[in-house]
Amino acid sequence: MKLRATRALMAGVIGLAGLTGAASAQTLKIALSAEPTSADPNYHKMTANDALATHIYSYLVARDADMNLVPSLATSWKTLDDTTWEFKLRKDVKFSNGKPLTSEDVLFTICRTLNNETNVSASYTDVTKRLADVQTPDPYTVIVKTNGPLPLLPAEFARSLPILWNGIVEHGPLTHKPKEGCGVTGPWPTAGDFNSGKINVGSGPYLLKSYVKGSGVVLTRNDNYWGTKPAWEEVRLIPVPNAGPRLTGLLSGDFDVIENPAARDLPRIKENAKLSFVSTPSTRLIFWQPDIGRNPTPFVKTADGKNPLADVRVRQAISMAIDRKAIVARIMDGMATPAYQYMPDGMFGTVPNVKEIKYDPEGAKKLMAEAGYPNGFEMTISSPNDRYVNDGQISQAVAQYLSRIGIKVNVDAMTASIYFSKRAKRDFSFSMGGWPSEVGESSALFQLWVVSTDAPKGQGTSNYGAFSNAEFDKVYLEGANTVDPVKRKALYEKATQIALDNVPLIPLHFESTIWAFRKDLNYEGRRDQYTLANSVTPAKK
Repeated sequence: MKLRATRALMAGVIGLAGLTGAASAQTLKIALSAEPTSADPNYHKMTANDALATHIYSYLVARDADMNLVPSLATSWKTLDDTTWEFKLRKDVKFSNGKPLTSEDVLFTICRTLNNETNVSASYTDVTKRLADVQTPDPYTVIVKTNGPLPLLPAEFARSLPILWNGIVEHGPLTHKPKEGCGVTGPWPTAGDFNSGKINVGSGPYLLKSYVKGSGVVLTRNDNYWGTKPAWEEVRLIPVPNAGPRLTGLLSGDFDVIENPAARDLPRIKENAKLSFVSTPSTRLIFWQPDIGRNPTPFVKTADGKNPLADVRVRQAISMAIDRKAIVARIMDGMATPAYQYMPDGMFGTVPNVKEIKYDPEGAKKLMAEAGYPNGFEMTISSPNDRYVNDGQISQAVAQYLSRIGIKVNVDAMTASIYFSKRAKRDFSFSMGGWPSEVGESSALFQLWVVSTDAPKGQGTSNYGAFSNAEFDKVYLEGANTVDPVKRKALYEKATQIALDNVPLIPLHFESTIWAFRKDLNYEGRRDQYTLANSVTPAKK
């Protein structure tokens, strides 16, 4: 079975010269703070990858800038019973190769997530593993049956199911059994096939012209796009990990839009008559994940040879030893909010009036002594240095705070492309994480990062610390299977409190996201932190 090549992308190459104003500009140049690791929309779940996929592909359900669910490929959706959903598709959608989108493409996409294991991240299968059956009674109707109640199915589809054209591999008639391959015998596409541009057939606003790791991504406008026509014929997404060069490029005119300028540079941007910016609070939690399940753990040295992170008192002490407010004020320059739980206060499933985690190094020392480590221990903490806002600086600050309670810390900060692959192999003992609530409630983070690992059910697939608590699992899973929102909310609040008491993750802060751009442009900031070219528009005169 051979992979099918798509039709040639736009023949004309649009020049980069002549960008004298937004109205006449044909090419938009965006400097990214984090580089997409692949053009495969299911390869690795991170914001930069999902934002790239949103340019090329469409989803059944979309999210607006405030993370409200809105129709996309599906014009409507409803439950037929507690375990059955019906999605009605638009009838005017064509893929970039001119082929019409049908229910078979939805079936095929679900099938690919479940059967292309070497190329699909487990984060994209957390939901599809919970589907019992997918029916396509007609070209514009999809009936999804779940193994149990799944109240957030539309929201989950909005975050993790970009729809692929079913013709990227040759196959016979598709069956409605995605877990059994849908009748496709392979070979399934690889990340290399997507990165080369051979099979990037989507129904999004742009086409992939080129993906070159380290150099960037070039997109061209999809003339078959069913939605509002993008303002730009060509888009260049250029990775620039350091904030200084990003700002310099914006000031010199090399870039039109940049992600995440340093907050300390905002006065400089404000004073420049040719520039503007927008700052948008996000739901992205920055946290630390201790290795709880291994004894010993590889990057902790103690006199007794044991893993001190397995003791909840040590985890509580580490949390108390970190001055969150100082990190927000001094490192984040106020462009973040201290986190005392796992979602911003007031969101679905948070603990009302949650107690502040106060900076208390003396109290932390007492807990360390109670746990049997009055003189501390040695530990390596691991983080990316080019993924989250000021991630390397945050790691150094946390190391200094922990040294004050007797923990000798070595900081191992590395590029994200190396970091995430090592973390997935559980190569760390104490690692940084970042996770946005893509469904607007605490369930997604709990599903991936906190609940006991059960890979076949898509549970705990990012629980690299091997935390396992029977009480938490019982309460959270009951909530995840409760359709009634009032009952589900109460259960999530209880699960959140259990997690806070047991510290499987140590929350730091919620990032705010900043975009800076030319004065003759507008950008709609997004709570999900996506940088989307079709959200950049010429400013009205």
